[in-house]
Amino acid sequence: MRFKRSDVERMLIAGAAGLVLLLAVRGGETNLPLENVYEEPFDQIPVETVIARPVGPTQSTVVYYQDGDGYLVPVQRQVGKQEGIAKATLGLMVKDVYNDMEAARLGLRTVIPEGTSFDLNIAGGRARIDVSKEALATIDAEQETNMVSAVVYALTEFPTVTEVEFLVDGQKRSKLTHGTDVSGVFYRESLNLESVDGVWSTATLADARQVQLYFPSESGRLMVPVTRLVYSEPDINTAMLELAKGPRQDSGLQQPLPEDVGLVDVKVSGNTATVSFTKEFVQIAEQSDGGLQALRALMLTCTQYPGVTNVKIMVDGKEYTPPVPQEQTTFANVADMIVDSFPEIEFE
Repeated sequence: MRFKRSDVERMLIAGAAGLVLLLAVRGGETNLPLENVYEEPFDQIPVETVIARPVGPTQSTVVYYQDGDGYLVPVQRQVGKQEGIAKATLGLMVKDVYNDMEAARLGLRTVIPEGTSFDLNIAGGRARIDVSKEALATIDAEQETNMVSAVVYALTEFPTVTEVEFLVDGQKRSKLTHGTDVSGVFYRESLNLESVDGVWSTATLADARQVQLYFPSESGRLMVPVTRLVYSEPDINTAMLELAKGPRQDSGLQQPLPEDVGLVDVKVSGNTATVSFTKEFVQIAEQSDGGLQALRALMLTCTQYPGVTNVKIMVDGKEYTPPVPQEQTTFANVADMIVDSFPEIEFE
């Protein structure tokens, strides 16, 4: 069976039917941890804070949020069709009551400090973004780094942007508050780079290549992109081998494929990648989601390679029919699908 990646064009739901998640907003606390997210009965939420559907024509955009483990997570959202969609996308990532609710109902949080505004100029493939001084108010180095990466990745989702340059309050800076270097030009690379252990020297790091993999989050609700360093050619074959190995044990992410599954080979013909596994692959049907996240991990890891839009799975030499509908294996994190599938978000 083949899977075709396509955009999912659906509107965001108006709000959770039973419970809506709000971030506790207290005076002076502008960057609350996930532990401070609470649930409030729907009928007690002021009307002005209830999430509304976009009015009129809509368009999809990809917003980057942060999860409780510090990973950046892309989420496809529907917003009102408008000029300046790139700048509007960044605005959705700034901390405020509305944006925090939208992120919290997905089990995520915003990454840009409250009150931050942007001036944006896109020309010749480069986005030159001038962030206001409020962007300097990140709480630590991790949030600061994630803010920069989230902005770069959100902007480079647009076909007109391949690189990003930063200004702060109209001035070029070498570093931000917690030491993040913003002096150069940023590209779409190294998202959620895995930490490396002590055996990696400067020389070995210089020789390493990068592959991007997708793993389910600890809750199983979201797909998280992870960049892994490898020594082999960073092609689709290497990516599938690394996906089968699973995430690092201390990552907080889930293993999408059965631990004892074997990868036989990967072949690309035209726009189709044929991935062959040993018989253990069928165990994905026993997973709590029926194998949905395993198939999404495969789909996203394969289709990031140029020209690959379809994935065909073989098990023991025979074409495999998945236990979940084909349309459920599209873009990993679609806002309304997450809420529909997991209406009650719990925070540990």
